[in-house]
Amino acid sequence: MKTKHYLHLASILLMSLCSPYLLTACSGGDDDSDDPNGGGGGTSNPTIVLRTQSIQEGAEVDAATTTVLTLGYNTTVKPVTGGDITLNGTKVQATSNSKTKMDVDIPLELEEGKSYTLKVAKGAIVSSDGKSEAPAFTLNFTTKAKQQPVNPDIASAPVNANATEAAKSLYTYFKNQYGQKVISSVMADVNWNTKLAEKVHTLTGKYPAMNCFDFIHICYSPANWIDYTNISPVQEWVNAGGIVQLMWHFNVPKKNSETEVTCTPEETDFRTSNVFTEGSWENKWFYEQMDKVVDVMLKLQDAGIAATWRPFHEAAGNTTAKQQADWAKAWFWWGYDGADTYKRLWITMYDYFQQKGVNNLIWIWTTQNYNGDSEKYNQDTDWYPGDQYVDIVARDLYGRDAATNGQEFTEIQATYPNKMVVLGECGYGNGKEQGKISDCWASGAKWGHFMVWYQGGQGSTDTMCSDAWWTNAMSSDEVITRDEVKF
Repeated sequence: MKTKHYLHLASILLMSLCSPYLLTACSGGDDDSDDPNGGGGGTSNPTIVLRTQSIQEGAEVDAATTTVLTLGYNTTVKPVTGGDITLNGTKVQATSNSKTKMDVDIPLELEEGKSYTLKVAKGAIVSSDGKSEAPAFTLNFTTKAKQQPVNPDIASAPVNANATEAAKSLYTYFKNQYGQKVISSVMADVNWNTKLAEKVHTLTGKYPAMNCFDFIHICYSPANWIDYTNISPVQEWVNAGGIVQLMWHFNVPKKNSETEVTCTPEETDFRTSNVFTEGSWENKWFYEQMDKVVDVMLKLQDAGIAATWRPFHEAAGNTTAKQQADWAKAWFWWGYDGADTYKRLWITMYDYFQQKGVNNLIWIWTTQNYNGDSEKYNQDTDWYPGDQYVDIVARDLYGRDAATNGQEFTEIQATYPNKMVVLGECGYGNGKEQGKISDCWASGAKWGHFMVWYQGGQGSTDTMCSDAWWTNAMSSDEVITRDEVKF
């Protein structure tokens, strides 16, 4: 029994002598390091380990949007002033993103289709106490190759040989973006404003690149509710970086000398063919209204503003139906008297604008392209005014899915190989929502731009596309928003 007693006393004595060591080794209570090797209490330096990186080795990235590389470590880190971090030999900087993350800035404007090597030298990034160095890190990545133009035969300049420098610059911008990106746009709330662009911004945080203004009420201007000679809405949009679109629902009196107007041929005695008869009331109205538009165009031109111009749209209506019937007729008066009269009308406007010195426009003609159904409709190529009078060919589609958009684009581009092709109008139709722009692009519909129509009751924007559609469009890499416009 004495032997056991002496052993017990010895054990107690040994534990009392060692207890400070045990307390120090086991506590770890003051060590907030993420070090996986357990170096706490300041008795050892943490080993810094790279855990995450925003660009992976060998990745292919977008040159335009890649501006930073984020590195995530296992412990709190900081950059060393003047640390050796280079991108293709050019020194770049690192900044703290959070306790364990570093942002390596990529200030170079990356070129498309090029290889890059980012090197972070040992010690360029250290632990928060400066006692440990992050190991050297090398990353190799490439940028996506520049997409080839949809069609290399696109005309290099506007059809108007007297185009202003602003018009030439706008056309060149469209051409440079064509096949690479799609330019976003929204219609005005009926006429001369940017109300719906503001609603798109409220929803998505971004403005469409373009706003489309309609001369639909020019016949009433100037009035206390509409005055097109006040170009402030357009000027303010341009000053904010936006592009201008212009179109014209050209209203005519329902009867001679009446004040009530319409575009619909069934509602008016106005006949297109009479426009060319000097002294007719149609001729007088046509030139009076053109002069009012010309005055506004010249004010815009004097202000250095160029715009796309889409008059006399959707001219063929249902007239190209293979099975002719009562419903196979034009939707607007400008198409009522057939293709030849329509083309003469377009050329008359084009020439008149030239005579008046209006040279700030990019002319857009709108095709029906089978009305989306080649089994029931013929092409409307007979309605095309001619290459010398048209810069861009548009197509208006409502409620068409991505596959149909791709088919329409391909057919139109093949028919007009030296013209850019755009989505003149789009939105809800036929009980369906318009295909998402990202899906349409993936299907081959490389529209130069799209323009969403107004007052469709589809969401908070008061347009013909839903909030989900807009959110998808304005966040898509292939879509240009107003903040991205540069020309």
